[in-house]
Amino acid sequence: MLTALKEKTEVLIEALPYISRYEGTTFVIKYGGAAQVDEDLKETFAQDVTLLRKIGIKVVIVHGGGKEVTEIAGKLGLESRFVDGQRYTDGPMMDVVQMVLAGKTNKDIVGRINRHDGDAVGLCGVDAHALKVKKFDENGVDLGFVGEITEVNTSYLNLLVNNGIMPVIAPIGVNHEGQPHNVNADVAASAIAAALKAEKLVFLSDVEGVMANGTLVHSMDQDEANRLMETRVISNGMIPKIRSAFTALNAGVKKVHLIDGRITHSLLLEIFTDRGIGTELVHRGAHAKVGV
Repeated sequence: MLTALKEKTEVLIEALPYISRYEGTTFVIKYGGAAQVDEDLKETFAQDVTLLRKIGIKVVIVHGGGKEVTEIAGKLGLESRFVDGQRYTDGPMMDVVQMVLAGKTNKDIVGRINRHDGDAVGLCGVDAHALKVKKFDENGVDLGFVGEITEVNTSYLNLLVNNGIMPVIAPIGVNHEGQPHNVNADVAASAIAAALKAEKLVFLSDVEGVMANGTLVHSMDQDEANRLMETRVISNGMIPKIRSAFTALNAGVKKVHLIDGRITHSLLLEIFTDRGIGTELVHRGAHAKVGV
């Protein structure tokens, strides 16, 4: 029993410098993968973000929900079509995206956090023009009502977090004509983190982090990331996540973390321990996390 108590004490002592350092800073967390599906993981995520808020960290959550959109669309007789990994979003599909992401998915997350006294509020980019967009247009590819973020209403988001409220944001933006657009959740989280000059941007997904020859890369800067992408060590769906992460870093975010949301309390383990459990993306010349 004394050994267990000693271990708990050591965990708290290890966390103390990080708690002191991050009080009053902003963390943007992209919530997705198993952590958004598994009941136990959903519960521990709600506990983790509530703890972060209780110790003075300003938490902003951006969530995905593509699987739920596909499921509901199918029940409504709508076929889900993807172009280069992105959902083609016509008018009827945009209605489903709003219904699912800004509706049930968003409110389920908010409700669970608030059961732990997390003071969360659910919204999407349509609210107070939180996310202004233009039509996504890359290499002439037409994805329908898919948006590229042009502006984040930081005044609105700061009003919430500075008053102890935790925004939970569905990745839906609005253009200058008031038309809602679907937005990639990773890209939305990166844009919000950049606009808020967040201390940390954290991606929760179903991978341990960046793997090189079977070994977890604990920390890397953009030069190393470019080398790993050129040699195809980083490939497929990880590439846009890495690119959006460094876009956020170059816009003023201090650090980006890629962590395995399948691990219980992964957020706390990454942020409040010296070693962490995932991959840190850092500015050129920065060092891996040791102490603070």
